[in-house]
Amino acid sequence: MVAACKDKRVKNHSFVKAVAIVAALGGLLFGYDTGVMSGALLFIGPEFDMNSHEEGWVTSMLLVGAAFGALVAGRVADALGRRKTLILGGCVFVLGSIWCALADSVFMLALARAFLGVAVGAVSIVSPMYISEISPARVRGRLVSLNTLMIVVGQLLAYLVNSALAGTGSWRWMLGLAAVPGLLLAVGMLFLPDTPVWLLKKRRVDEAWKLAARVGIRGTELGTGGSADSGAAGGAVKRSEWQRLKGERWLQVTVLLAMLMGLTQQITGVNAIVYFAPTMMNQVGISTSNAVYTSILIGTVSVIACWFGLKAVDRIGRKRLLMIGLIGNVVSLLVLSIAYRFAEGSTTMALVSLAFMALFIAFQQAAVSPTTWLLISELVPVEVRGIGMGIAGLSLWVTNWAVAQFFLPMVDWLTGPVAFMVFGFLGILAIAYTKLLIPETMGRSLEDVGDEMQERYAN
Repeated sequence: MVAACKDKRVKNHSFVKAVAIVAALGGLLFGYDTGVMSGALLFIGPEFDMNSHEEGWVTSMLLVGAAFGALVAGRVADALGRRKTLILGGCVFVLGSIWCALADSVFMLALARAFLGVAVGAVSIVSPMYISEISPARVRGRLVSLNTLMIVVGQLLAYLVNSALAGTGSWRWMLGLAAVPGLLLAVGMLFLPDTPVWLLKKRRVDEAWKLAARVGIRGTELGTGGSADSGAAGGAVKRSEWQRLKGERWLQVTVLLAMLMGLTQQITGVNAIVYFAPTMMNQVGISTSNAVYTSILIGTVSVIACWFGLKAVDRIGRKRLLMIGLIGNVVSLLVLSIAYRFAEGSTTMALVSLAFMALFIAFQQAAVSPTTWLLISELVPVEVRGIGMGIAGLSLWVTNWAVAQFFLPMVDWLTGPVAFMVFGFLGILAIAYTKLLIPETMGRSLEDVGDEMQERYAN
């Protein structure tokens, strides 16, 4: 009897892990694009005679699209289902990648990247939403963090593609190959179910409970899934969510905290390094070909660090791990700002700068990125999940856009050392509000987290 139960648990875990891996391919889309642009810009810039403002614009246009995609993704996922939304996102990503590869001007490339960004923003929200809703509480942290792992795997994959194609300067192939992970996501999701939470919202109760049993979700974890309040037709669900968000203070506060988590991931400048590390190294005298290879170091560190974070997040706890990561980020940035000041013309100080960029990335990917994505997916209450996840995602992508758009101009204006110092001070601010406001969610059902927030912030 005991052996049979154990065997069933193993089968349940294997199934939900396989489901999570496929859904996490959504993170691979985002990761590949952020990584590929850091190298592709070295070749796109000269071909189109781009200045720093145009480079920032082309990079950030994806993020404009992503902000829109994130904002609407939750509502689309409520209407169509998490599964169909991810399939649609994968298809849009394929088309956008091909468009980027065929672009013949700065304007067309920027437009293509905005279109591509809609898919990136949508899947970045729906993938962790899907995984968190289909995973048992005891392993939810590790499985949702697979999305973050896939992001950094995508970045490393892009860096390897960049290095392989650097000799040819073929940035069109660099961008066009992004269609492959988009296709894998769309095809993979065709064979997977939707989540128990969404099924309950649609009053498909029997399907929801059967799926919950299959993935190992206990009845106390699943609860009502919001079905009592939002299980009507699509339009009714939308009205209910908006009405509840406008009318209940605790829901507003909780969504604001999820927004803060989106801000937290970006305000320490992670994507300034991910997007522009080769450019920053190039500016202090590292050759273009060697600057491309610096990204491989950043990407390798990201994957290793994220793997350790994935193992730790269900043991250390979300809040504690986030605090460790933020402190590490701040220290790394402050040292980096000093080292980079003396890096121009000095190979030694340039390598020291690169080492602290890598250390910053290690703390970011082991602790900050996985916990912020995870906390967003766990904090947003079931009652306003579609709208709330969209709003939280919007804050993340708008901040990401601002970093991509203004980092290089800020370096031109303030210098690189001062820019890194600014990110360090923002990290100190993030430490303060995380300590004061963010609850621990490890091992708790989504409904339990919602109940705590309601007790804290009810009218």
